[in-house]
Amino acid sequence: MRVHWFLPTGGDSRDVLPGESGRAPDIAYLAQVAQACDRLGYDAMLTPCGTGCEDAWLATAALISVTRRIRFLVAFRPALLTPTLAAQMASTFQRLSGGRVLVNLVTGAEPAELARFGIYDDKVTRYEQTGEFIEVLRGAWRGEPFDFSGRHYQVERATTRDAPDPIPEIYFGGASDAAEQIAARHVDVYLAWGEPPALVAERVERMRALAAEAGRTLRFGIRFHVIARPSAAEAWAFTDRLLAGMGVDEIAAARRDFASTQSVGQQRMAALHGGDTNQLIVHPNVWAGIGLVRGGVGTALVGSFDEVAERMAEYHDLGFEEFILSGYPHLEEAYWFGEGVMPLLRERGLLPQLDSTGHGTVFSFR
Repeated sequence: MRVHWFLPTGGDSRDVLPGESGRAPDIAYLAQVAQACDRLGYDAMLTPCGTGCEDAWLATAALISVTRRIRFLVAFRPALLTPTLAAQMASTFQRLSGGRVLVNLVTGAEPAELARFGIYDDKVTRYEQTGEFIEVLRGAWRGEPFDFSGRHYQVERATTRDAPDPIPEIYFGGASDAAEQIAARHVDVYLAWGEPPALVAERVERMRALAAEAGRTLRFGIRFHVIARPSAAEAWAFTDRLLAGMGVDEIAAARRDFASTQSVGQQRMAALHGGDTNQLIVHPNVWAGIGLVRGGVGTALVGSFDEVAERMAEYHDLGFEEFILSGYPHLEEAYWFGEGVMPLLRERGLLPQLDSTGHGTVFSFR
């Protein structure tokens, strides 16, 4: 199992309402979060993309020299970069960081967000473009000139100064048919938002079959918020406090947004609770309350340290090897989980032990 944390480059807070940031995402605070995760043994930090946060490449590059071993899972939209430039950026990052970059390609987005960047292609076109983008990206990383001629990209002798070592792993998520086809043919890790086991299990099996048809295998990751405390009562009391801060108007506004979304994943998240505050526990220790007011993943693993560890083991048994977690605020919650749940996962043999310096070890699938 790999456990990753989230780097809050859009700001951080003790509440979940979008735009209510009590902590600015300045370099001092981001370094605090990254250094805590570095020491606690998290494998990598997912850094989001979009106009609501700082640029993922620049923010993570600024943290290379103040961290020791943690990796950075850098999210970016393939439509905004040429694939050769993206290959160069990731290759440079890999050398400057000592091999600590992973890439997360984000193709899906709401039209309003894409319009800010001057992108008006339809979803099918964008996913076709993503498939070609990955082909050129991997070709440029081979260490020798690479030619490609497709519908969206034509490149000659694409390369970087030197082949990155290791080759960055490619993460990708999407619940639409087009997204699943791209994932099956091109990526290393397929990501899903946290849903009840019955819903995600069928996706894992379907994606395994699609990848097998393409002669490939996939790893699977899942994205959750987390609220872990010494006792279940303490954890659920925190959800009550979060829920108390969500007004009727904010929930209604979010519902209107979700009703018009083009994202299949977002539609699935919204359907878990249907806007009903009495229907938020969608599986034992899985709470959908954050999704009442926030887009993206709206579910949290909630409970005692033992309960959260048990629930993660359940999802691991379904095939999820990677967990991308977050919490409010991210610094404090990283400690709650890192000091409370991760030791239990180590006892189960699901996570490696800390090294002699007290730091976690870096996974390698090479």
